Amino acid sequence: MPANHETSAPDAIRIARPRPRPAVTRDNAFFWDGVQAGKLLIQRCRCERLRHPPGPMCPSCHSLEWTAILANGDGRIYSFVVAHHPPVPPFDYPNVIVLIELVEGVRIVSNLIGVDPVQVAVGMPVRAIFPELEAGRRFLQFELVEE
Repeated sequence: MPANHETSAPDAIRIARPRPRPAVTRDNAFFWDGVQAGKLLIQRCRCERLRHPPGPMCPSCHSLEWTAILANGDGRIYSFVVAHHPPVPPFDYPNVIVLIELVEGVRIVSNLIGVDPVQVAVGMPVRAIFPELEAGRRFLQFELVEE
């Protein structure tokens, strides 16, 4: 094949594909509706325990009664990994995947954006953002904040 017809691997993965859709259930629909509204909602049991990911029953008191609270979106990096391969469209690589401990005490997995992956460290302060990465679809991501 002539050199001008070769396709490099990075160009080959830039195929326009929509992001995977979440598996929305009766137990987590409030969370995804909140993301679309630019809000981070966390499940709270009648015993006051917060939990994420959302579920039908409290692991502490076994109650099926719960409400949703509005989290402020601030937290710290509890753990992280930087994914390089295999590149999966439509995600950008390197992909910084973080486990965030919110100030409310629950942990949530998401992406960290706008940072050089080599500078990411456990304990860094972050805040939730809700960019519209596709027309009409918001996604939960995190960005670093100054202390």
